Amino acid sequence: MAVVAIVGTTTWGVTLGVVLARNGLDVRLWARSQQECAKLQNGQVHPEVLADVELPPQLSFVTSLEQAMADADAVLLAVPSQRMRQNIKAVSPYLKGSTLVVSAAKGLEIESCKRMSQVIADEISPSFWPNICAHSGPNLALEIMRGLPAVAVVAAWNEGVTRRAQKLLNTPSICLYINGDVIGVELGGALKNIIALGAGIADGLGYGDNAKAALITRGLTEMTALGLALGANPLTFSGLTGLGDLIATCSSPLSRNHHVGFELTKGRPLEEILKTMTGVAEGVSTTIVAYKLAKQFELEMPITEKIYSVLYEGLDPRKASLELMEAEARHELVGRRWRLFSLFRH
Repeated sequence: MAVVAIVGTTTWGVTLGVVLARNGLDVRLWARSQQECAKLQNGQVHPEVLADVELPPQLSFVTSLEQAMADADAVLLAVPSQRMRQNIKAVSPYLKGSTLVVSAAKGLEIESCKRMSQVIADEISPSFWPNICAHSGPNLALEIMRGLPAVAVVAAWNEGVTRRAQKLLNTPSICLYINGDVIGVELGGALKNIIALGAGIADGLGYGDNAKAALITRGLTEMTALGLALGANPLTFSGLTGLGDLIATCSSPLSRNHHVGFELTKGRPLEEILKTMTGVAEGVSTTIVAYKLAKQFELEMPITEKIYSVLYEGLDPRKASLELMEAEARHELVGRRWRLFSLFRH
């Protein structure tokens, strides 16, 4: 029986653990204490997804990372992006030559502006770098826990590694596609959270579906422009980890980032909103990184800039929306330092 270790008792970490164990894998989820183990086993952690869920016998909660990693074919890191570095440092001593190292986090590190695979590579031996994978896609945990169908993507630089991860992690409820564009897959999963904050604002202001469709579409173009500047394949953003994840996160009330945007329109301070949430809204920190990168590359990213101003400079969400609408309209694929338009020239 294949063994998968999961680091991260987040909603997504627990969901992946349940789904993979249901598929017959020996899944060991690392908890930090006996108390946390007991709460997980009793459904007292993440009751929004674990309520009425029968935990499969192949899923175990352990407090020893050494025990979790023993003979593991893969380790999945389903942790908040700002905690990825400390977690992979803890995992690093237990890695073996064939162990897949899979990031299931959708964010960017604030201090370094790095993607999660880059953070992982910083903290493990170069001999393990080919085993690094990124897992992403339009995956709302509650729907997946209920057994509703979903799709995802796993990406690695080595196709053989990608195929091995696909075979191991594919389940009846999550159909797993492959991609070789690690940069695009990771950026799509991270940047769409910024646009989801904007979608929540649009819904909170009652702007309707026309406005939200425009926001999603312009947001996708903005994501693609930054992705291209960072070395991603622009076509990746039209796939599951770009457009697919964008649609799910911008449209669903289950999205934490959408929730934050919606609550901001009520005049609630960001800090208050975040304190009342049970999970992390990755878009809040990703906005800082995308804003930094836009300045670094002198890229025109108006949606990101306005979301940043709302979150960190006190700009009123309604005023931010009006300022976006008042912006000069040009060719939709043209922006300062964008390379998108050249892709369509002959």
